[in-house]
Amino acid sequence: MNFTLERTWGVLVLLTIGTALIAHFFPEGTGVVVGIMTLAGIKFLLVAFQFIEIKKAHGFWKASLIFYVVLMVLLSFTAG
Repeated sequence: MNFTLERTWGVLVLLTIGTALIAHFFPEGTGVVVGIMTLAGIKFLLVAFQFIEIKKAHGFWKASLIFYVVLMVLLSFTAG
């Protein structure tokens, strides 16, 4: 694996640990849903751009993927 893949994997592990810590230390509250969904959105984009190689795709697909993730995170504000 090259350095970029290893760095992305490390960031994904740290974000997963962050998600677990948020869920553990803040079991209830409106900010918990938003925090976890934000971290999940970041992880989703990292996986999509690095491992599924959306970074090489047409700009339309990049923009639509980012729009979808932002929309899902913003919708979590209403759920939280």
